[in-house]
Amino acid sequence: MFNMKTLYIILLFISMSSYAQSAIKIGDKKAITAVLTAQQEAWDNYDIETFMEGYWKSEELKFYGAGGVIKGWQSTLERYKKSYPSKEHFGKLRFVLNDISRINDDSYYVLGEYYLTREVGDTHGIFMLIVKNINGEWKIIADTSATVN
Repeated sequence: MFNMKTLYIILLFISMSSYAQSAIKIGDKKAITAVLTAQQEAWDNYDIETFMEGYWKSEELKFYGAGGVIKGWQSTLERYKKSYPSKEHFGKLRFVLNDISRINDDSYYVLGEYYLTREVGDTHGIFMLIVKNINGEWKIIADTSATVN
């Protein structure tokens, strides 16, 4: 049988363990949000190369949009350049992050909305990203985006 002191120590350990896990989760969410904020800033500066730094530079990267599945970092870059050929097409980007949820220790999914204010006409849509911690950096490994207007 447990005595009260043993029970107290066990409860304290469980409590501290839960706090440590949520602190890590909060830190992960902040780091993931920072990646998306950097992408937003790069987009607003018409800097597609810096925007693409948020993506996993791998042939395993997947982008799924109206044109179907695109595989690979280079192909995703080319898709962006084709879809947004000028500064007027880029405009100003705003993300709304609706949910960031843990999949496992090093992966999360992000649900959100994007809004583009631009000279050639505003547009907006939704997205779901899978982000993974790769070599200490959070990278988008899969992006599903759809325009809703």
